[in-house]
Amino acid sequence: MKASYQKYLLEFKRPSGTSRGIMTEKETWFITLEENGKKGIGECGILRGLSADDRDDYEEKLQWACNNIHLGEKALWEALLEFPSIQFGIEMAFQSLKSENSYILFPSDFTTNKSSIAINGLVWMGESSFMKQQIEEKLADGFNCIKLKIGAIDFEKELELLQFIRSHFSPEEIEIRVDANGAFTSTEALDKLNQLKQFELHSIEQPIKNGNIKEMAQLCKVTPFPIALDEELIGVFSLEEKEKLLHEIKPQYIILKPSFIGGFRGTQEWISLADKYNIGWWITSALESNIGLNAIAQWTFLQNSKMPQGLGTGALYTNNIDCPLEVKNGKLWYNNSKGWGL
Repeated sequence: MKASYQKYLLEFKRPSGTSRGIMTEKETWFITLEENGKKGIGECGILRGLSADDRDDYEEKLQWACNNIHLGEKALWEALLEFPSIQFGIEMAFQSLKSENSYILFPSDFTTNKSSIAINGLVWMGESSFMKQQIEEKLADGFNCIKLKIGAIDFEKELELLQFIRSHFSPEEIEIRVDANGAFTSTEALDKLNQLKQFELHSIEQPIKNGNIKEMAQLCKVTPFPIALDEELIGVFSLEEKEKLLHEIKPQYIILKPSFIGGFRGTQEWISLADKYNIGWWITSALESNIGLNAIAQWTFLQNSKMPQGLGTGALYTNNIDCPLEVKNGKLWYNNSKGWGL
């Protein structure tokens, strides 16, 4: 077996805002495996400034993984514990290699276009007029679950945007999730949650910055509506650490991004613990190309979650790889009539 890697820069169609700033491009890395005339491909979806493996020796570790591909998937996963995006790329590449079709990693009713995955419509941060435009587009596109990133513009304007949705749609018609990306301070968080309560939100992701365990635990205890942990899970590597975190904070939900938490195996560990502690969960992509999104979507379908998942279509980029994934009426489908443009 031979392994190689390649860097690829995904270019945003328009600058995309998060609470950590504006992004114009997103770096990703592909791992290709070759054996007996077959190829497998995986994506290491690192996000600079957020991924636990955003380190100076990242490419060096990629090279090491390729040089030691003979160790096999399990041994490499364990050796790469502090490099979750590479763990995921390796997992994906091995699954792709052993599959009959390199892009059908997990055959199901999803990959035969018989069934779909309910997803939330993501509204990016920006000026209130831009956010309102996105909201109207998502509603027109048939989404009944919308996720708004908040914390980057004036809080009063964000409340107005939520009021705009609720003045037209009840909680039964449109489920609203908000993601603060840790933008609130510990002292103001509960007050802001109480102001948000009036809009009957489904949940809020990461209201305060990750790492404030005691403050987050107290917030989850007294919150007027559910809190979901997101960044809090990043950099928590061992099963023991994962269980300790959930036991201490006791969140209502956790958000699972395979590229950030060790791929399918790492995600499954979190799911098992969440089920043990009666914590809800859903799976989210993390700005991967369509290669990574394809693998995440296929695996997610097999988890049989009835909640809307956080899976896009890679439509944010000008130079993504053409693929069969498409969104119709707020659901993700695998349209077999469309091919791959790799």
